[in-house]
Amino acid sequence: MKLYNYFRSSASFRVRIALALKGLPYDYQAVHIARGDHKKPPYADISADTLVPMLELDDGTRLSQSMAIIEYLDELHPQPRLLPADALGRARVRALAESIACEIHPLNNLRVLKYLVRELKQDDEAKNAWYRHWVREGLEAFERQLAQLPASTYCYGDTPTLADCCLVPQIFNGQRFNCDFSGLDRTMRAFEACMKLEAFQASQPSRCPDAEA
Repeated sequence: MKLYNYFRSSASFRVRIALALKGLPYDYQAVHIARGDHKKPPYADISADTLVPMLELDDGTRLSQSMAIIEYLDELHPQPRLLPADALGRARVRALAESIACEIHPLNNLRVLKYLVRELKQDDEAKNAWYRHWVREGLEAFERQLAQLPASTYCYGDTPTLADCCLVPQIFNGQRFNCDFSGLDRTMRAFEACMKLEAFQASQPSRCPDAEA
């Protein structure tokens, strides 16, 4: 398999974590999205949405969108499970994961931040305030969801799930922008539990072949 991704892309980070948790080897294909390489050949010739990540299977089949990729991997390689076996558990985990992937991340990804600066003429201070506002508001909602669930080591239960694959990259990116994580006790405990595992450590941006300072 080949994973086309970028070291700072949180969506790519999610898939790297899932692959590492499942022990699945892959070829790392770097696409420098900050430089705009995802919009140019050769990547634009093979990626319909010109986004990362994209997973290319051994037979040449290509899959896009991190959540779809991770669920595909979980169905084909169910151990360890990233979605619970029961329907209610799957719904709970998907809700947590989508709170980050669908509510927080889209407001703060690179193309939105660039639009704020280039098209709306916002300065870095305003851009960073935007980022921190939506991350904080989203994580407060995430914390309230966790508070309604039974105590657990990770976001849901005592093994990492799809929710943790989404949470860790969001925290990493939030740290880059000096987001306020105070009072998010269960959220940060889950993050810290994840970062004790080699799969999460090995997948972090600083360990990627295309990592930059």
